[in-house]
Amino acid sequence: MRNAAMVFVAISGCFAVVLGAFGAHYLSGKVETGVLSVKMMHAYETAVHYQLFHTLSLMGVFSLKDKFPLYNKTIGILFMLGIVLFSGSIYMLATGELTGVDFKWLGPVTPLGGLCLIAAWATLLVSVIKCKQEYKQ
Repeated sequence: MRNAAMVFVAISGCFAVVLGAFGAHYLSGKVETGVLSVKMMHAYETAVHYQLFHTLSLMGVFSLKDKFPLYNKTIGILFMLGIVLFSGSIYMLATGELTGVDFKWLGPVTPLGGLCLIAAWATLLVSVIKCKQEYKQ
């Protein structure tokens, strides 16, 4: 799992940078010409930020696996699902104006991805607390 997760981290980090550059250099021009709304551009930027921050968080979780081993696999899966569902759905929703494809049916996927990210953080907290209690005993 750890190697697969690190492959995910590498790919996700790479995509976050590429998609961020795409947004900054291509999509921002579409906002200026009125093809893409400011609201959708802001949503796209949010997706890039969340993807990058949570990709780095996932890397940190697996780097500290030995220090906080409880629920590590669960935390990793939740982070990965959250990144794909949250950021992925926003990318598609935000660029729907450009492609002419109606991705509005993906609207409920975004909060599900957000819940996965929240659950990953909460599970990490439980892992840290439980590991701290085990060291005291």
